[in-house]
Amino acid sequence: MLYNNGQTMTLKAPGGHRVKVRLEVNAKARRLIIRLDERRREAVAIAPSQRQMEAAVAFAAERVDWISSRLQHLPEIVRFEEGAVFNYRGEPCQITGEGEGRLAKLLPGAPKLLHVPGDPETIHMRVERFLKKQARADLTRAAKRHAETLGVEYKGISVKDTRSRWGSCTSDGQLSFSWRLIMAPPEILNYVAAHECAHLLEMNHSNRFWTLVAKCCPDWKRQRSWLRVHGAELQAAGE
Repeated sequence: MLYNNGQTMTLKAPGGHRVKVRLEVNAKARRLIIRLDERRREAVAIAPSQRQMEAAVAFAAERVDWISSRLQHLPEIVRFEEGAVFNYRGEPCQITGEGEGRLAKLLPGAPKLLHVPGDPETIHMRVERFLKKQARADLTRAAKRHAETLGVEYKGISVKDTRSRWGSCTSDGQLSFSWRLIMAPPEILNYVAAHECAHLLEMNHSNRFWTLVAKCCPDWKRQRSWLRVHGAELQAAGE
């Protein structure tokens, strides 16, 4: 059977539960890989080449029970709408359209309140715009601090909505981060910024690389573990 890059198929797990699996070709992959796309609530079967696509399907079918279990245990989606509570810098924050003014602003309280005036139909867009702005500011400060510590320079910072990476660094010094890091505790954002700044000197994950990360963020192992455990919660917000 011919399978296409980007094709989505449905597999049946033991017990009758059905799971979605998206097929992808990634020439950088060294082997068959299964990863979860927490936001789409589906698995991704990755093959190094088109020729290995059929093997990727078989690989996913062999692991359908594991895929089903992981997808069923994903955190609930939190939509950015009136009354919704999400985490902002690691603390609960509730969305409200009530209040004065035209611009989105954070108000004190327990939980904190994010006042987002305007049309309720577009409140999710304005919440996301606010969070991206705050994420860029926090990440810029963190990256500048870590770059000075390491004695390096970066060319620019971009904030995106990535699915598989929290940050990246190109060979020409461009840093990119997920805006969703603004929902995590500040030390998590700080770690990711340190991680990418270390890549300005070491484009790998060698011992030397981790030594550079530790110079900026001594407790990086704890922060990395937090992301592995709670990363799906960040991806579930705003969908």
